[in-house]
Amino acid sequence: MPAAIVFPDAAEIVATYLREALAAAGFPVRVGTRVPNPRPDEFVRLKRIGGARLDVVTDRPRLDVHCWGADDERAHDLTQITRALLLAIPGWHGAAAYDVAEVGGPNELPDPETSSPRLAFAVEVSLRGKRLAPVP
Repeated sequence: MPAAIVFPDAAEIVATYLREALAAAGFPVRVGTRVPNPRPDEFVRLKRIGGARLDVVTDRPRLDVHCWGADDERAHDLTQITRALLLAIPGWHGAAAYDVAEVGGPNELPDPETSSPRLAFAVEVSLRGKRLAPVP
């Protein structure tokens, strides 16, 4: 019987990394997988939108990254720093993430409810899974 491999939650791994990295870079914004309520002027939302397992131990999830800003300039700056930091994730704190590829560059995507400035881009992150303990 083949080994049972479980993969980590890609959006949570990336959100945890980005919270720390953005704060260290001078952008202490909320980062999560849902739009907060109440919605702050500036935050980053990550959402898995697909991707596929590459081999027995590698998952390659595709993540949408949405960056809201208080104005166009802040949304742009937050997007650019988030993009740069995300492309530098491999090896962070021994995380299972070991490769990142951009699959869709930044594009303007104003919030449909408020018209607030928002930009989005997409990445694929290679994540290493772990073997489940054998079931007796």
